[in-house]
Amino acid sequence: MRSFVLLLFLSFFFASTYGQDDLLKDVMKTQDSTVELLPKKMILTQRIFWGEHGLMRPILPLTQAKREKELKLRRGMLIAHQILGFATLGAMIGQGMVGSKLYNATGQNYRNLKDIHEGLATTVNITYSTTAFMSLFAPPPLINRDKKLSSIRLHKWLAIVHMSGMIATNLLAESGNRRLHRAAAYTTFASFGAAVIAIKF
Repeated sequence: MRSFVLLLFLSFFFASTYGQDDLLKDVMKTQDSTVELLPKKMILTQRIFWGEHGLMRPILPLTQAKREKELKLRRGMLIAHQILGFATLGAMIGQGMVGSKLYNATGQNYRNLKDIHEGLATTVNITYSTTAFMSLFAPPPLINRDKKLSSIRLHKWLAIVHMSGMIATNLLAESGNRRLHRAAAYTTFASFGAAVIAIKF
């Protein structure tokens, strides 16, 4: 059953991005020397690594052929971003379920649940960080169409909320304040789940 669900998710991801290769080819065919190879607006990490004088330019000079390779790399990184996002969401659900039992546990049961909860927290932190990396450090798009309210813009706004919540959840885990830790964890989960849903619709 788990294998079927995983296969269903992967099929959905690849189907949703299948048409992007054709779009990329069409854009590159119609591109001429007057068209900018980079969008005017980029996030800081993209500008540092992929800007006109970015850290990657000695390896990948800013040419039409290289930009085509960069856009394919971007597509792969964003597919990984989506898959890891679902993996992170699943780990968050597991961590939340264990965490809720932890509040009422005692003795050896408490210690066992605490170990599981901390193990899941490590998993969430790793998958969350990798998911963020795939988005923040992907090459920029050819054209930035993010000018009005859209699912992508909503996804970015929610990212600010869940990233802040993720930091707060980890800091509060060490403080011993269970009530605030739980509130930060729920906020992180809700905003992260909404961001995952927003990107698919």
